[in-house]
Amino acid sequence: MSGSNILFVLTGSIAAAKACAVVSALVQRGHRVRTVITAAGLQFVGPATLEGLTGEAPQTDLFAPGTALDHIELARWADLTVVCPATAHSINRFAAGLADDLAGALLLARERDRPLLIVPAMNPAMWSHPATQAAVTRLREWGARFVAPGAGRTACGEVGEGRMAEPEEIVAVIESALARPVNARRILVTSGATAELLDGVRVLTNTSTGRTGAELARHFAAAGHQVTLLRAASAPAAGAPVADETFVSFEDLDRALTRLLGAADFDAVVHAAAVGDFGIGSLWVDGVEWPPGGAKLDSGRNVLLELRPQPKLVDTLRERSRNPALTVVAFKLTDGATAPAAQAAVDTLFKRARVDVVVHNDNAQRGAAPGQFPATIHRRGDSAVIACADRAELAARLTEVLELIANPSTPSSHAALP
Repeated sequence: MSGSNILFVLTGSIAAAKACAVVSALVQRGHRVRTVITAAGLQFVGPATLEGLTGEAPQTDLFAPGTALDHIELARWADLTVVCPATAHSINRFAAGLADDLAGALLLARERDRPLLIVPAMNPAMWSHPATQAAVTRLREWGARFVAPGAGRTACGEVGEGRMAEPEEIVAVIESALARPVNARRILVTSGATAELLDGVRVLTNTSTGRTGAELARHFAAAGHQVTLLRAASAPAAGAPVADETFVSFEDLDRALTRLLGAADFDAVVHAAAVGDFGIGSLWVDGVEWPPGGAKLDSGRNVLLELRPQPKLVDTLRERSRNPALTVVAFKLTDGATAPAAQAAVDTLFKRARVDVVVHNDNAQRGAAPGQFPATIHRRGDSAVIACADRAELAARLTEVLELIANPSTPSSHAALP
């Protein structure tokens, strides 16, 4: 999308030089870019560089003569604000709501219905520090989107997660955010399998790959929606601009759902995660009770495993949400079920979990080709069924269904089965 107003805030990181490539690319793509740079940022990039790239001198001082209201004017002008690079110091200051410099004042004064993107760049230990992660969580709860840092060798010579994302990726995230449709929604997608620790190296899990959830998240984001993917650590990520969080066990997923749905006004949750039906009840080794998840068990020992049923997380999604109008999409997997049996399983899920949409697929119909996993989409109160040949078609049709639920007058293009 060309011709947007982008407010670009640079803070004090050596990655500020790399950020100049992002500014240059945005200008070349037809956007109007105005820059703000902090005092620390000026230690890495000079005003002349930013003026040369954008045609306008950067703003640097909240209290410069004649600029007393610039933090208001700039905030109203911007269609999107991006902080790139964002240091640990700046992220923590923004999360505290401090406004004693121009960058902090801008973030408080910005129109909060317009996108805010934050692009971290810092030492791996600083990125993983609890203070920084708490600040990231708070800013996400307030609607900020983060372009996840990359892993590798950082400028200080240490290796880990903290490198600023590459300019091409940042530009793609910015333009995706600018392409948000009028009815853009916040969507939470879950994916992948839960895993319960038997001992230090063995787990009780299932065969879900998480590929369906990643495909859905990518498609929703490409359509302009703000998407968070809550995925198993073993499942694939969706990539930028999708926000990414991981879980391992049932308890991890349970806690994350409560936190995310209770903190942000998600419009829809697409619960594609394969949540284990059973957890570890008790573990006996050679007749002695053993703590699950403890030390690695030696081979050759007699192990007795008692399983306990897990609660159905999908049944509680609506009550966890602070948005009473949450749309809930559930998934139902059968294995070699007849058509009547499959429909009965879908009907039971509608009745028990009070969901709006059920996506059904059958394990026996899984194809050998990547993405070939036929599915049907069922809507509450609608006898028509939408047949999807593969994951790509499922993503496209489910996007249409969510649009139709949010806007019942929207025409639908899908073919339905009677």
